[in-house]
Amino acid sequence: MELIFAAALCSVAVSIILKICRDRGLVPMQMIAWNYAMASVLTYLWFKPDLVHVSVEHTPWWLITVLGILLPAIFFCLSKSLQSAGILKTEIAQRLSVVLSLLAAYFIFHEAFNQLKILGIIMGVCAVFCILDSHKSKQLNHGAKPMAFISLLAVWVGYALIDVLLKYTTGLGLQFSVTLNLMFIFAFVLSMLYIIVKYKSMGTWQNIGAGLLLGVLNFANIALYVKAHMLLKDSPAVVFAGMNVLVVMLGVLSGLFIFKERVKPIVALGLALGLSSVLCLAYAM
Repeated sequence: MELIFAAALCSVAVSIILKICRDRGLVPMQMIAWNYAMASVLTYLWFKPDLVHVSVEHTPWWLITVLGILLPAIFFCLSKSLQSAGILKTEIAQRLSVVLSLLAAYFIFHEAFNQLKILGIIMGVCAVFCILDSHKSKQLNHGAKPMAFISLLAVWVGYALIDVLLKYTTGLGLQFSVTLNLMFIFAFVLSMLYIIVKYKSMGTWQNIGAGLLLGVLNFANIALYVKAHMLLKDSPAVVFAGMNVLVVMLGVLSGLFIFKERVKPIVALGLALGLSSVLCLAYAM
């Protein structure tokens, strides 16, 4: 359980640091680029993927490239969502992306569903709509640009899309560690090209330092989560539920006590539905 807690702590720490750094004027895209540089190195050292014998002919490079584009793009949306919607709602939306992943598993991969899984998906979708509606109605009343609504929706859909593409890639025979390393390398290269073209530099020392720290936490989150699944291989539901519930709860606590965010009744309802959804889906596993 310590590994699951540490993984959840790293996940929320990424959001906290990203939000604080952005509020202090650092450039999110530069931090995101260097985050993937560090994550690439740590993935290679920890998982030891066999990149030397990767088949140039049989590797789905187009898919790796798409993932390499999506990773920094969705990370940037995460940054926008943290700024405009807050960490509490962003963490709920990010964690409930599993609902869309499960729907894709049903329609694309023909995974069997039971009643608990259906109930969990319904509650998860309702939870996300509660979170989205809290911003949609406010922005319509004030005539503001729907940045929070769009960024939350992008986080929800984007993380689910990445999860589905990852499952599809590993289904083609490419190992998890190889896929992860290639994704991070492509994400770093493409992000670096973007910031060089846009900012005419590779980033300031502050952005590079913050990005490398994000990379350590981002990688630690993945490595600890994978390790927890390995140690509790007979109880995947415990890992799944523990990780998602802890991330949401830590996100709520950080939102309330660090960033002084307010919880409206509709958001509280979304939170309750979200946690119930995660527990239902875990029990259904």
